[in-house]
Amino acid sequence: MYVAVKGGEAAIANAHRLLADRRRGDRALPAITIDQVVEQLGLAVDRVMAEASLYDRALAALAVRQARGDMIEAIFILRAYRTTLPRFGYCEPVDTAKMKVERRVSATYKDLPGGQLLGPTFDYTHRLLDPSLIGDEPVDEPVLKEPGEHVTRVSDILDGEGLIEGDGQMPEGHVAGDLTREPMEFPMARDLRLQALARGDEGFLLALAYSTQRGYGRTHPFVGEVRIGEVEVELELPELGFAVSLGVIRVTECQMVNQFKGSSRQPPQFTRGYGLVFGQSERKAMSMSLVDRALRTDEFDEDIVAPAQDQEFVISHADNVQATGFVEHLKLPHYVDFQAELDLVRRMRREHDAAQAGAKDGMKEAAE
Repeated sequence: MYVAVKGGEAAIANAHRLLADRRRGDRALPAITIDQVVEQLGLAVDRVMAEASLYDRALAALAVRQARGDMIEAIFILRAYRTTLPRFGYCEPVDTAKMKVERRVSATYKDLPGGQLLGPTFDYTHRLLDPSLIGDEPVDEPVLKEPGEHVTRVSDILDGEGLIEGDGQMPEGHVAGDLTREPMEFPMARDLRLQALARGDEGFLLALAYSTQRGYGRTHPFVGEVRIGEVEVELELPELGFAVSLGVIRVTECQMVNQFKGSSRQPPQFTRGYGLVFGQSERKAMSMSLVDRALRTDEFDEDIVAPAQDQEFVISHADNVQATGFVEHLKLPHYVDFQAELDLVRRMRREHDAAQAGAKDGMKEAAE
């Protein structure tokens, strides 16, 4: 195999040049800029940031451009870069109750403190190709609502009546884990599961979430709230004795409300599924919240009857970078392995043919 790899150096170099040529495309057209990717392909940038676990719009845009629009390749590139960055601390938990809300919708209450804010969404578009986008026609300025009434969370309304479980309660003395620095072990605590889901593949989580709605899991969900907006990130500095603001990031949060009939330990109440991801990514946050609730079988004495409820299955297969590496490594040379398999099949065929010939001879002698 070493000879094969060494002999292919020139071919690999040529493949790199061809890739660069295809990435650039027609030289008669202007090259796409990083700013254009950030501003006009923002949802692709947001997905790359979320699944690479690195909030940097310019770097995510660079990865998208480098990968020629291949989302998983871009995620791979950005996550590899992330491993080179120093870790100098952990921020304080972001307070989404103080979010500067850009979009907020609820399927549980029509009238809410702060109102329903539709925001930038495809929900009400007709999903028809728009020929006007072929050119660069002027776009009308948006009409924005003036800041006003406090946007109360739906979960807080239910909690006020004692109708929903507590918000993110962990066992006493529990220290939040770090999936990027600790080996994966099962069973996995909810905080680590949420970390894995937040950087998991959107398509995989969407399929699992869909499966729970089709009966493969114990969920009967209502979208308590989906909200998109900016939250402040703070870091506590020991030398100062208080937290300082590092800036703001845009996130998408989903609280999924599910029924629960109660158990010997808990009264009937609503339970939560939770999703929080970088950028604007409602589909991912909603899928994450559905899968999060499905994985909480131990907490509610539920039987594991579906794939979405099996944490080892879900978490072990949610990471698209790992999945890509495992699948695409099949393209690498496996000449020795295949020759061994080929020799084995040939030997088995010879034995099979000999056995068949012997059986025919036996039948012929019996007939005579």
